[in-house]
Amino acid sequence: MDTDRDPPLRSDRARTAWRTASPSWRGGRGARDRETPSAPGTGRGLRRLALAALAVVCLGPTLALWHFIQTLPPLDLIPAGLRSTVVLDRDGRLLRPFATADGRWRLPVTGSQVDPRFRAMLTAYEDRRFASHPGVDPAATLRAAGQWLGAGRIVSGGSTLSMQVARLVEPRAQRSLAAKLRQMVRAVQLERRLGKDGVLDLYLALAPYGGPVEGLRAASLAYFGREPARLTFAESALLVALPQAPEARRPDRFPEAARRARDRVLAIAAAQGVVTAAEAEAARAEPVPSARKPFPMLAAHAAEAAHAADPGAQAIRLTLDGRLQASLETLAAERAAAQGPGISAAILVLDNRTGAVLAQVGSPGYLDASRAGAIDMTGAIRSPGSALKPFIYALAFETGLAHPETQLDDRPVRFAGAYAPENFDLGYQGSVTARRALQLSLNVPAVDLLEGVGPARFIARLRAAGARIDLPRDTAPGLPVALGGLGITLTDLARLFSGLARQGLVPNLTRRVGEASGGGAGAPPQEARITDAVAAWYVADILRGAPPPENALAGRFAYKTGTSYGYRDALAVGFDRRITLAVWVGRPDGNAVPGLVGRVVAAPILFDAFARFGGEPDPVPMPRDALVTTTAGLPPPLRHIRRDIPKTLSAALGGALKIAYPPDGARIDLGLSEPEPAPSARLALKALGGVPPLTWMVDGLPVAGGARRQSAWAPDGAGFARISVMDATGASDSVVVRLE
Repeated sequence: MDTDRDPPLRSDRARTAWRTASPSWRGGRGARDRETPSAPGTGRGLRRLALAALAVVCLGPTLALWHFIQTLPPLDLIPAGLRSTVVLDRDGRLLRPFATADGRWRLPVTGSQVDPRFRAMLTAYEDRRFASHPGVDPAATLRAAGQWLGAGRIVSGGSTLSMQVARLVEPRAQRSLAAKLRQMVRAVQLERRLGKDGVLDLYLALAPYGGPVEGLRAASLAYFGREPARLTFAESALLVALPQAPEARRPDRFPEAARRARDRVLAIAAAQGVVTAAEAEAARAEPVPSARKPFPMLAAHAAEAAHAADPGAQAIRLTLDGRLQASLETLAAERAAAQGPGISAAILVLDNRTGAVLAQVGSPGYLDASRAGAIDMTGAIRSPGSALKPFIYALAFETGLAHPETQLDDRPVRFAGAYAPENFDLGYQGSVTARRALQLSLNVPAVDLLEGVGPARFIARLRAAGARIDLPRDTAPGLPVALGGLGITLTDLARLFSGLARQGLVPNLTRRVGEASGGGAGAPPQEARITDAVAAWYVADILRGAPPPENALAGRFAYKTGTSYGYRDALAVGFDRRITLAVWVGRPDGNAVPGLVGRVVAAPILFDAFARFGGEPDPVPMPRDALVTTTAGLPPPLRHIRRDIPKTLSAALGGALKIAYPPDGARIDLGLSEPEPAPSARLALKALGGVPPLTWMVDGLPVAGGARRQSAWAPDGAGFARISVMDATGASDSVVVRLE
């Protein structure tokens, strides 16, 4: 074909038409061509001009978009990171959440903590291509734009989950193209910065669910009372539907609208194969919740104290055992209700090994105003009644004044000419061992021993162990402190009893996981001592044989009860090698409650609480230096604390009994620290005053041949030793020395 003459034609018919065309037309075109001859390359110029115009058309919006992006401020995710403080137990279970400063419930949650079926329903309903698009779904955007142009109004928004998160991160009241464009830009930025998982986590934390409830976890707890890891198909569908119209679909206000929205989600989920038709049908039959549930409030007092101490923390993890806490809160509420109106109860459980607080029930119900539930009775100063008697006995055992098999007198007597204590049942037992006197909680023997060890010394020992002791104003410690004439908290009482289970060392309590023992940072403070290991075991062994309350098994664990004067407080404290458990029952306002007796009211709660802790009780192990014998096997001065010879007689006959050597606190070099210590090393012992015969004891064990004012003792190694001496009247003195 001659391409210079004829244009390229694809058929003979077309060529004929070309040749027979009107000459005027052909001539006209030729005339025009002759009048305006084309320079070579004119076609290429036109194409370039068209491309340039197209570039301007495309570049303009691109430059405008670039300029729009540049004018946006940096993406600020700090407000979106605001969460409610949650207080957790030792295993991470939720105890109590707190609202944010502006009153919203926005609990921390991540995609890994959510039921996978919920995530599948969410993407099926909201954003099917969430896993593949970069933050903006082009197909959904074009579809929305076409619907808008065709209908003249917005039919669908084409928003992705990422764009919804952008709207939640930067809320905007207006609905405009500029606002939509901003969401799209922010969605891409969010995906680049956080990735898909991070964007999903933000949606789960920020999505609105009606009123002050924000985020999936808060909604799951508010509407279903459970964590979002355990949702049914119906519950998942409802929580997928609510953020679309959180106020119009609130199930606690518009249950029918909520049901319709839920069923639409189920239909879409079934159509996309997320659930089967049968599962969707069964889910539609489930009722929609008609009211919000209260958020968890376990260990309300402990959680509130922890939140007040660290209000900015998102998660506070306590040492409490959530399951045990819930069980004991139920127990306290049931038993307090059984005692009548206005009665409160408190329970505290300590781990004897670590000093961790395992359960803290401050009242039967934090919101129960009729029982002053907001008051934490584990920290209230109350009278312990007879609950401190074991520590009088421990001090008497430690100083050599008595032994568990020492005979004590339980008969009417006046101390200091005026104080005449009586037993709870107004009867007397006559001559009883210290073991039996403590098990029966007899008053006269306890006061007798307190007179021997000294009330001031007793109170000083309690305070040195870290207990807060309140005495009547402007009064010195007197004999009535043996029967509860002082104030102490249930927490301090539990700590002291825990010391009996720990060879005399009182634990420093810990309440937060990872916290240094005692509550401070760094190394834990040194533990205080309430008594020595032998005396602690003596008391533990005695209390393990205390008679149990009605319908309870004997010998399970060591325990002691207390009833304050006027029936205002009933207490029971028990322990084994594992835990110490303390119970208080009474009125927070301190009014008397007839019949409020520790053994009748508090002890049954104690035994029930021990059973709920579970496992077999583990007795406190016996130290090797303990003296296990009968009354007849004791040294004569330890067999009986005699009243027929007044203790003041020693001062009249030979002066007050006192250890002259070794002096208290001395460091004595006997060569015991040498590689080969001398086998004959002995420590000289010397006493002044007292009524013979004397009994020398070292760490609770009698010294052979030590019936005189001067004796000697052969130590078995270096270390501390407590040396005591007792005369025939029961008067005693003791010192602590360090042997080297």
